[in-house]
Amino acid sequence: MIAFQHLTYSYPGESPGQAAAPVLQDLSLQIEEGAFVLVIGPSGAGKSTLLRCINGLVPHFYGGTIEGQVRVAGRDPVALAPRGMSETVGFVFQDPEAQAVVDVVEDELAFAMENLGIAAETMRVRVEETLDQLHIAPLRRRALSSLSGGERQRVAIASVLTLQPQVLVLDEPTSQLDPQAAEEVLDALVKLNQDLGLTIVLSEHRLERVVQYADQAIYMPGPGETPLSGPPRQVLAQVPLVPPVVELGKRLGWSPLPLTIKEARRHVRALQRSPAAGCTEPSDRDAPDPLKDQEPNVEDADPLHEETVPAIEIDDLRFSYNGHAVLHGIDLRVDRGEFVAVMGRNGAGKTTLLKQCMGLLKPNGGHVRVLGHDTTQTQVETLAQQVGYVPQNPNALLFADSVAEELAFTRRAQGMPAGDDAALLRTVGLEEMRDRYPRDLSVGERQRVALAAVLVSDPALILLDEPTRGLDYEQKAALATFLQEQKRRNKTVVMVTHDVELVAQCAERVILLGDGEIAVDGPARAVMTGSQVFASQVSKLFRDPRYLTVDDVMEGR
Repeated sequence: MIAFQHLTYSYPGESPGQAAAPVLQDLSLQIEEGAFVLVIGPSGAGKSTLLRCINGLVPHFYGGTIEGQVRVAGRDPVALAPRGMSETVGFVFQDPEAQAVVDVVEDELAFAMENLGIAAETMRVRVEETLDQLHIAPLRRRALSSLSGGERQRVAIASVLTLQPQVLVLDEPTSQLDPQAAEEVLDALVKLNQDLGLTIVLSEHRLERVVQYADQAIYMPGPGETPLSGPPRQVLAQVPLVPPVVELGKRLGWSPLPLTIKEARRHVRALQRSPAAGCTEPSDRDAPDPLKDQEPNVEDADPLHEETVPAIEIDDLRFSYNGHAVLHGIDLRVDRGEFVAVMGRNGAGKTTLLKQCMGLLKPNGGHVRVLGHDTTQTQVETLAQQVGYVPQNPNALLFADSVAEELAFTRRAQGMPAGDDAALLRTVGLEEMRDRYPRDLSVGERQRVALAAVLVSDPALILLDEPTRGLDYEQKAALATFLQEQKRRNKTVVMVTHDVELVAQCAERVILLGDGEIAVDGPARAVMTGSQVFASQVSKLFRDPRYLTVDDVMEGR
């Protein structure tokens, strides 16, 4: 179905007529018809570039230089361009906002078919089928601008499925979805693959969600390097970026290497039967959280506020969008120095709650106080001097000509002296990109630029909305280490996320939102162990509050 033969591609260089170093170099590989292919690798390794070659976005939209050959269903994407490939290849971008054309869900699904002159009766049937396949029928008359990030992602997938392509290409399709919504989308993709023989090529960082569905994995090690292709079990055994269950299997020498919870259970039963090997039956109390035992660094505390003043205090918060109630009756207190994860289904009100804490939205009822400030009486600019907010879409914060200038702008805006930000850029893995134009970077890299631009002001309260979108396992580990260090410095972190593995690593408290209300609020270990949906892979595997992460297991042996 898809063949790359000696393909070399470089994006345009900084000077006219000049090409950058090759992202893909002498690439040759094949994808069979009806395959479910998972493309993996570190951020910036060329995964998105590989996908863009399949429908001609590379080189027609991005420019640059290309050599070699690409064939998809016998067609040449370089010669036909994306329009000529649209009925053969459906492409879902990493950023769903980038491909929306109209503002009503049902119209968005029909738009491409209208442009191709498909009969009205056929269009109606396809729209109905696609709405049902992706479980978005209740959204059909909603405006895209009113949808959550995860809902928009599912609409983006639906909009390309209506053309019934032979190949479906998806760039991180579950990056903004809660675990249950991600499972629904992936189940729909598996059904399309198995029932219709649709060839699916999917790039994803959260491998724990999708690896069990793939029959081929392609590992991209880095720009210009030779990829590794083969069965997922064989490929994951040779690469460093793997899901927690696979990592645990590698570290404990399990054979065959498990890819799923089901496959790993027999190894765990053998482990639990052997007291010498550790991981015995759970005790009556949860394992202590090491972060709870650390004393805050008083020297780093904000001198403008007493420690008794909560970081966030919310009383009976109510808020509606155009008459649609999103938050109702929220009561919440977050003390200084806490690390809180806010989780819940897409559309539960998580992002809205975070925007209330930043003062970007004002309550319809109730009160929100942040670091002692009433958000209805305090300008956002004033709150921003002590509160760092990284939104779900990093583009909202990026407008300077270089990564270094983004940080310098924050310093000037906050009245801070110029400084050397090399240490911060090194921490978030951007030291070598300090002179790059931020909007030319990948989504994961832009996410880190936005984070650095906010953290350069050393805020007392850090608000993060889906901070791991586009980040690989190594970058997530670095982010987790960095955020834990902020907590040790008595900074308060409130993180909205669907990434249960990050929550297991970092958070000491979890809040689950459901339909605009707080459904659960408690210690991370208790909440995650008691949940079937919002639980880490290790928690599902052991069903033991002592073990949320691979490190927990290794330390308990």
